[in-house]
Amino acid sequence: MKKILSTLLLLAIIFSLCACGNSPQKPAGSGDAPSAETQIIKDAHGREVTVPLNAQKIVALSNTPRLVVYLGLKDRVVGYSGMDPQKVTPVTAYAYAAKETWASVPIVGTDAGGNTDYYPEMIIKAAPDVIFCNYAEDVADGLQKQTGIPVVSVAMGSLFGEDYNESLRTIAKVCGVEQRAEDVIKFVNDCLADLKNRTEKINDSEKPTVLSAAATFKGAHGIEGVRIKDSLLAAVSANNIAKDLEVKGNATAVEVEKEQILKWNAEYIFCDYSGVKLVKEDAKANPDFYAQLDAYKNGKIYQHPSSTSYYSNLEIPLANAYFIGSIIYPKAFEDVELNAKANEIFKFFLGVDNYMDELNKFGASYGPIDFSK
Repeated sequence: MKKILSTLLLLAIIFSLCACGNSPQKPAGSGDAPSAETQIIKDAHGREVTVPLNAQKIVALSNTPRLVVYLGLKDRVVGYSGMDPQKVTPVTAYAYAAKETWASVPIVGTDAGGNTDYYPEMIIKAAPDVIFCNYAEDVADGLQKQTGIPVVSVAMGSLFGEDYNESLRTIAKVCGVEQRAEDVIKFVNDCLADLKNRTEKINDSEKPTVLSAAATFKGAHGIEGVRIKDSLLAAVSANNIAKDLEVKGNATAVEVEKEQILKWNAEYIFCDYSGVKLVKEDAKANPDFYAQLDAYKNGKIYQHPSSTSYYSNLEIPLANAYFIGSIIYPKAFEDVELNAKANEIFKFFLGVDNYMDELNKFGASYGPIDFSK
């Protein structure tokens, strides 16, 4: 009888263990109440995502690799979406600054050419604590279900905008670096305040007309690629001659006809580096058109590093704003040594000394375009 009771007891224990082993598990990031080692984060879509406290292993997709670098978290990246490190140029500043750190980190997605894709199997293999992205709500939910890993989607962020700040804050909270996010936001705001203080009281009659051309959007463009709503020109209170152009939707940059460029005939034209080659080729092919442009005749067509490269940079536009200000309002910026100021900005965001040397060697320097070459 004892043997029968013992056998029955053993079978009961085995059955109990098997039942526990087969009980369904709630997926990661499902919004359960946080334990002592987790917290609940509300992302840009209002999704409540349970994530580890002070996440140490990150997969960064879309534009979040840039934000991660700004927050000093590049060493925590175990997978990211982006370009081949061997093809990254200094104009994609965050990736160039991180290329050695990420040399052996797998690329687990791509957003090139506006085509969003990610590789769940590679993400699972990287075993991150959390995935950051800028995906739509349904895409973020799908990725979370596919991988079982918490997915936090943040806003892409508009340049110098509050949505950009909130994205920085959300990532920083997940990773336990909240103070760094506040430092980044303060640095940007301090620069913008400095630019405004230097320029906002300049009389409109003293402001030359300015055009932002050869803009980078959906690829490089020649002189016809124009920024309508330009945050750089707004930052230095510039007389943006294109600001009142009527466009469809919420476009901030468009292609216009050459006749419109000539009609505006801005005193100063500033071009993204990525479009400079196209502008030079166009000048050779259409010399009569350029001969009518005052900016061309007076040597006032300038280049600066592209503000946009694999989504929008943040540190380069700040440096560009100081450059533009120093050109159109030289007295207001006479105390600013551009090379030193740009290096200060790049050092803060990228943690790299003398980054201007890299841009200059690449050819993406600041100055008038030399049409003789």
